[in-house]
Amino acid sequence: MATPRESMDAELKAAVVPALRLVGFKGSYPHFRRLSGPYVDLLTFQFDKWGGGFVLEITRASAAGFTTHWGMLIPASKLTALDLHPDSRRRIQPREGSDTEAWFRYDNRPVADVSKQVLDVLPDAEAWWASRVEV
Repeated sequence: MATPRESMDAELKAAVVPALRLVGFKGSYPHFRRLSGPYVDLLTFQFDKWGGGFVLEITRASAAGFTTHWGMLIPASKLTALDLHPDSRRRIQPREGSDTEAWFRYDNRPVADVSKQVLDVLPDAEAWWASRVEV
């Protein structure tokens, strides 16, 4: 029998990843990237280390890649949202709040409902990327 996390992973891969592909995202679950002119839009599913929930971490970087503070260049084709500083990222979650109860929770509801909730907030991510004209 699948664990709750395995069930959520399977549901996100079946319902959300195809929607991301339709709008140009590439990459492997849980990290996705989309070239957008001089930028690369990044989206990562970040799971609660204690289980039962996750958020979407999104950001935008230069299509030329990102140089870490120690001088290593990460090409845009390998970047993840978690590579960039937290101040440059936005956390997408179903409701405001700083605790994990404001995250997408799959420990207390059907995973299909959670994936629908993710699909419902993807326009918020698109609006945020559209508002970012420089990185």
